[in-house]
Amino acid sequence: MSTLAYTVSDTSTMLRRQLKHMLRYPSLTAMLVGMPVVFLLLFVFVFGGTIGDGLGGPTGGREAYLTYLTPGMLLMAIVAAVQGTAISVAMDMTEGIIDRFRTMSIARVSVLTGHVIGSMIQAFLSMAVTFGVAVAIGFRPEAGPLGYLGLVGVLALISFGLIWLTVGLGMAAKTVEEASNSPMPLMLLPFLGSAFVPTDSMPQVVQYFAEYQPFTPFIEVVRSLLFANPVDGTDLILTIAWSLAFALLGYVVAKKKFNKR
Repeated sequence: MSTLAYTVSDTSTMLRRQLKHMLRYPSLTAMLVGMPVVFLLLFVFVFGGTIGDGLGGPTGGREAYLTYLTPGMLLMAIVAAVQGTAISVAMDMTEGIIDRFRTMSIARVSVLTGHVIGSMIQAFLSMAVTFGVAVAIGFRPEAGPLGYLGLVGVLALISFGLIWLTVGLGMAAKTVEEASNSPMPLMLLPFLGSAFVPTDSMPQVVQYFAEYQPFTPFIEVVRSLLFANPVDGTDLILTIAWSLAFALLGYVVAKKKFNKR
């Protein structure tokens, strides 16, 4: 077998290991998948009537707010999933299993790529559940087949970038507790972007931050694709750039920490 074939085989083994962990610890998976659903239901049914009326439009109320909120909730689903990535990586690094892997004849990169692919599966599971609940309570996207194809591609790119970033955070953490807290800023960024309310409703200083932080272009591209609107070129470029930058940063940190240990 070639080196590439061995790497693919070892990555497949590590992926199976991650999937078995998901099945063995269903409470963690349920928490990560359930968190964006709880946010969705909370904001729609508790705050949606008032905020939806403020958004205006032909319908207003909860229906309008559900339409506005759901794209941001898909990003929250990714963020919830990647928190589990940091925890899983830190557990591997602190419990000694990595030292055991070092003594085995396996591709070293497969340990990290197994985490990445497993986390992407978990992220898409979380997004699928969130999207399904949104549709069940009245969300009606207008995207066609090409729009959904583009949506999946954009969400995969964003997930890839954020997952590699949290792999790096998990590798850098000294304890599992530290790893569980280090991705928390990612959870806060959608609140300071266009996920919950339009940025032009914010105070000027907050609005400036909201418009230039990475999650706002992420959300706006997803929102455009879901409703078959033209995608803003600047938002798309920023989405690609931020995602690749996160992935590169996370990969460099993870590789450095992995080799060092």
